[in-house]
Amino acid sequence: MSYALAIDGISKSYGAVRAVSSLNLRIAPGERVALIGASGSGKSTLIRLASGLLTGDSGEVRVFGEAIQRSGKLTKDARKIRRRIGLIFQKFNLVNRMSVTSNVLVGALGRISELRGTFGFYCRADREAAYSALCQVGIEQHAHKRAEALSGGQQQRAAIARALVQRAKVIIADEPIASLDPKSAKRVMDILADLNKTQGITLLVSLHQVDYARAYFDRVVAMRGGEIVFDGPSSKLTPEFLTELYGASAEELILPGQAGPAETHQPMTRNDAPAELTRAH
Repeated sequence: MSYALAIDGISKSYGAVRAVSSLNLRIAPGERVALIGASGSGKSTLIRLASGLLTGDSGEVRVFGEAIQRSGKLTKDARKIRRRIGLIFQKFNLVNRMSVTSNVLVGALGRISELRGTFGFYCRADREAAYSALCQVGIEQHAHKRAEALSGGQQQRAAIARALVQRAKVIIADEPIASLDPKSAKRVMDILADLNKTQGITLLVSLHQVDYARAYFDRVVAMRGGEIVFDGPSSKLTPEFLTELYGASAEELILPGQAGPAETHQPMTRNDAPAELTRAH
């Protein structure tokens, strides 16, 4: 079986501190996996190792059967393989002074020439894809605004739209809702769940909020001290285990307002997109 993500024996140390220790993980295509654990457990390091943003001291990471890193080095095909991975961060990673559409079009850079990318020469198909992606995440009305004019939840949806334009087959998200209010957080999680359901995009999402992990993910991977200490159904997360994992009672880990099940959002398409979005350069 060609896994969407396969991690074998990956380790990473920072001086004397072992952040990730001989870790193994398999995620099947179309699977939806939550990554939980207390601060300092190794979640963010694992996210960066899995996406090729960080190289390990040892081990291998494969994306759909192709190695992105091996034995502490990126492979020669790492840049091409990374195109299949959409990255979403807590801080959105948008350019505030650029328009929302321009930020979303960054997702197309991996498949156009460096010259076209430098000068923003995107073809009609790319601009139509950007508008379609903005429709899918429900912020097409903000297409021409600067990114800094959007709320946190809207900026995170723009980051998701960027991954769609990238044509990512795997979305890896590091605390994507940590800085959002509950309503915006739920909307972002609904969108990610819908993309998984309707487009088969594989999800690996790091979360602090255990209630969201339970509500949106069938499988949960828990880390402590750079190691995986639980990998199984979210229904098997007991209060006793969570108390041990976080050093807090299970009740303290639940945010006010229960996270509801993912809503179904029908992807939107528009044939009447504004000329500014569909104009070929």
